[in-house]
Amino acid sequence: MKRPKPIQGFKNYLSRRKPAITEVVREATAGGIVWRRNEKTNVIEILLIQDPKERWTIPKGHIEEGESARDTAEREIREETGLQKMKVMNWLGKINFRYRRQNSLVLMTTHIYLVQAQGDTNKFKKEDFMNDIEWMSSDEALEQVEYDDIGKLILLGLKKIRDAGL
Repeated sequence: MKRPKPIQGFKNYLSRRKPAITEVVREATAGGIVWRRNEKTNVIEILLIQDPKERWTIPKGHIEEGESARDTAEREIREETGLQKMKVMNWLGKINFRYRRQNSLVLMTTHIYLVQAQGDTNKFKKEDFMNDIEWMSSDEALEQVEYDDIGKLILLGLKKIRDAGL
């Protein structure tokens, strides 16, 4: 009978481990909870994008040097959705999260704005990296959005829309 080789199993485990984190990187992004009132149903709709990993989220991206978070949110919405007319209404808050990128720990802060889509809101164009882009009722958006923190800010945005009588 052949005996197991526990040392070899341990060596296999060590060889599969991720390399140690050698740096911590801070990155700032901004985006928007883009909304409209459907003309036919009078229901508030939220524009969500589906990323390459099939997660529904909001349009957002990195803040460039010399750019404000508000300007970034507007630019990223234009780039990722093709919507050109919008009104940036309120800063809703920020989301902090972290993830690993090879040997780096990335600490991400995302500033989120409430943004009213204006003009032809049915004319949008997703970027190549996206799987999909879609207007959803606020209830459906809350159900589909992948991140709880964004869901909480959608709820806050809906309250601001109601309070403003929009």
